[in-house]
Order: sequence, then structure tokens, then C-alpha cells
Amino acid sequence: MIGKLRASTSTLFPGLAVAVTLGLAASFLGEHYGAPTMLFALLLGMALSFLYENEKTVPGVNFAGCEILRTGVALLGLRIAIGDVMAVGWESLLLIAVGIVTTIGFGIFLARLLGLKSVFGGLTGGAVAICGASAAMALSAVLPEGKDKEKNTIFAVIGVTSLSTVAMVFYPMIAGTLSLDDNAAGLFLGGTIHDVAQVVGAGYSISEPAGDTATLVKLIRVAFLVPVVFIFALVFRSKNVGSTRGKILPVFLMGFAFFVLLNSYVVIPIELKDFFVTASRFMLVTAIAAIGLKSNLRELANVGLRPILLMVMETVWLAVIILGYMLAF
Repeated sequence: MIGKLRASTSTLFPGLAVAVTLGLAASFLGEHYGAPTMLFALLLGMALSFLYENEKTVPGVNFAGCEILRTGVALLGLRIAIGDVMAVGWESLLLIAVGIVTTIGFGIFLARLLGLKSVFGGLTGGAVAICGASAAMALSAVLPEGKDKEKNTIFAVIGVTSLSTVAMVFYPMIAGTLSLDDNAAGLFLGGTIHDVAQVVGAGYSISEPAGDTATLVKLIRVAFLVPVVFIFALVFRSKNVGSTRGKILPVFLMGFAFFVLLNSYVVIPIELKDFFVTASRFMLVTAIAAIGLKSNLRELANVGLRPILLMVMETVWLAVIILGYMLAF
């Protein structure tokens, strides 16, 4: 038993060490230069993708891109409590749900219209609709293996992070132009910007109440990760019988739900909670670095304009749904 554990550790260590090192480097750069840490991790991984050609690093990099990714997604549940969700009100919850469902549906429809695969439209639509890069990786974890899977995931992460940064700059201007009050501005920003960090930046650039509302609304969007990933798992279970991705309910998704319930009904010391939330964030950064290491830059360069148009239109669609409802009612 101990011998097997040692053999497994020694097999995983080289690749895992590379992914963790890139994750640390990305975290340092993101902290000191104010740019998205996930994007830094992805770009560093892509720049050093030649390391994945060494057979010694392959097991550890694969482990980081799969198991560490799933653990990080599960721990995201500690950021959400059921009470927070209920505090927003049923009308706002319904609006958020409609935005998420229609954005994913629109992504699938538009992907087909553009001659792209439906699964790619669902992946990018889910990333735009829920929580950016984290959602892209969580959804990717339940998709069947294929030659385009890593490329699609990388493109989704790059696209959603870039668009989220653009939204962080321009959406507060839109809120100001439309004279939205703090609550409405928070609902708009939290309901439309892709990544949590950019939501926080945009919300608090308007006011503290707007930032609080935007952050809460955003975390509720993160909570929708559970049913959406579950539905993705069901769909691809039916299409890929016998696949290892075909479990009716992925373990990491059950872990996410467990941590949401734990955070809702158990008093967790703030230091312990912060530790696990930070660990979750670093696991996701390490996982995206691993995905970058597995990338093929030549294939990514041939992606073309259609996927870019797809993600831009998904972003516009979500903004129009949320803002249109707010202005109408």
C-alpha cells in the first residue's frame, strides 16, 4: 500500500510541481499587476506547453487539470449560503435564472447557425452566463473526452476573461448613463459580468452598496453552477453511454452542494473558511495552468473569427436580457 502510494506520488510529482509553480507565478503576477490571475496562469501554461511533451510531466499535469480542478470547483460552495440566495428576492432570482438559461440556449443555437458544435456553444454560453473561467472548467469536467476539448476550454477561458475585463470598464459607464440607482446598478453588474473579480471591481467603482449588491447577485449566479453542470452531465451521459464522464451526478458537484449546505447551516470560523476559499481559488489557477500546458498553440491559432463572434454575441445577449427587463419593469 505504502509502496503504491510512493510510486503514485513520484509519478505525479514532476507535472504537478510544474502546474503548481505556474499557479504561484500567476497568483503573484495577478496580485501585483491587477490583471486576471486565471489569464496569467493560462498564458504561462501555454508558453511552457513544450514541458508537456516530456512523458514524466504528463501524469501530474493531467491530474492537476482534472482532479485538482474538480476539488477547487467543489470548494467554491463555501462562498455561497442559502440565506444569501433567498435575500435577493424571487423576482431577481427569476431574472437571473432566465438570463442564464436563455444565454446557454442562445449560445447553442448561434453555434449551430455559425457552423460550430452545439457542445461548444453550451460551454461558452455557460461560461458567459454563470461565472466565467470557473464555470468553463466545471462544465468542461463533465464533457466527454475528445480532440477539441482542451482547445475549446482554453478558448472559452481566454474569451470569457477578456470580455469580462472589457465589461468591468464599460458596464459602470452604462449604469451611470442610464442613471441606475445603487441597487439596480448592482443587479445589472452582478447579473451580467462574467468573473467574480471583475464584478467586485465594477460594483465598488460605483459605490459600496452597489458593490455589495453586485457581489451577492454574482454569487447567486455561481450557485446556478450546480443545476447547470448536472444537466450537462445528464445530457452527455445519454449521448455517451459507457463513458467515464457519464456518472449521473459527478462527485465534485455533490461536494459543491455539500459545502453550500455546510456554509448555510454550520458556523465555520472565518479564518478556516477564508483558508479553504483561498485554497479553492489556487486550485482553479493551478488547474488552468495545467490546461494551458496541455494546449496546442497551432490549433488555437486556427480557431477563426466565428467562436469570437459567438462569445461576443452571448455577452451582448445576457446584458440585453438583464438590462432590458430592468428598464421595462
